[in-house]
Amino acid sequence: MERNANTRKVTLAPRLRAARPAAIETVSSDYTRADRLAAWKARWGINRMAYRVKPGLYALGSPAADSPVFATANYKLSFDALRTSLKGLNAWLLVLDTKGINVWCAAGKGSFGTKELARVIAETGLEGRVSHRTIILPQLGAPGVSAHKVKASTGFSVAYGPVRAGDLPEYLRLGRATPEMRRVRFDFADRMILAPIQLVHFGRYLLPAAGLLLLLGYRADAAYTTGALLAGGALVPALLPWLPGRSFAVKSAAAGLLVTALIALAHDQSAPQLAARVLIYSAAASFIGLDFTGASTYTSLSGVKKEMRLAIPAHALAAAAGLVMLAAGRFL
Repeated sequence: MERNANTRKVTLAPRLRAARPAAIETVSSDYTRADRLAAWKARWGINRMAYRVKPGLYALGSPAADSPVFATANYKLSFDALRTSLKGLNAWLLVLDTKGINVWCAAGKGSFGTKELARVIAETGLEGRVSHRTIILPQLGAPGVSAHKVKASTGFSVAYGPVRAGDLPEYLRLGRATPEMRRVRFDFADRMILAPIQLVHFGRYLLPAAGLLLLLGYRADAAYTTGALLAGGALVPALLPWLPGRSFAVKSAAAGLLVTALIALAHDQSAPQLAARVLIYSAAASFIGLDFTGASTYTSLSGVKKEMRLAIPAHALAAAAGLVMLAAGRFL
């Protein structure tokens, strides 16, 4: 809307029209055996992209007009982390359509963002459900949301809760997040719970390749191929803070070099053959480990893109050089 005031035009952000409140689903904070099994399957990549809930508004317990509203992603692990952390409380859960991606990754991609938040607020008729005008977002969703634009278009203010859903009861009790709640942690358990999906993603290609190499009589290369998978997919998450270098590509190459050296102890080969395999399989481990940047809290989207532009050509060059050396050794 525009108006003229002393020849100056003032433009106000359009308010989204609230939808008529519709029937909503009531959910429990209980975490069942079926939930645990489904989560385990998702961690191992089984039906992963279907592991999501329908976007919209959910009632946890018996929320009233003054009950808090929490926003989350429609990735079911994110949704379950939120609802189970609010055990014994009554609340509204506003689920954004993030295409089955968790809050932090979706915020970086833009699907956990300003427009989607405003859209879900309007379409669920949240304004008619609650008497207050505050929505609590997870801290890791902040990169995707412009709070002042949400306020202008919906009338709702955004409050950022703690990093971890488990801190929400204390956050509600205090009415604020403490510095400890704001601290992003990525410890051993956090890293290793992500390793299975990395192993499954690359294992579907490398394990059959290792099997074929074994059938063809290339026992050493079958072992090195499996070792590269374990180095990049498991050793990198496990040893991430202690591997040398700042770059994920360098850290992963170091893990690949370590595993390659250990496997070399069990196989007789010439120095040129060993050098060739170090190039090939350290590059493979580095490529696999580089993918872990998307799961970690260590990097930004721009940082990941920059590292990939530098690392992937280096991977290809190292692998090509190693293959040429192996081939030359067989014919000389």
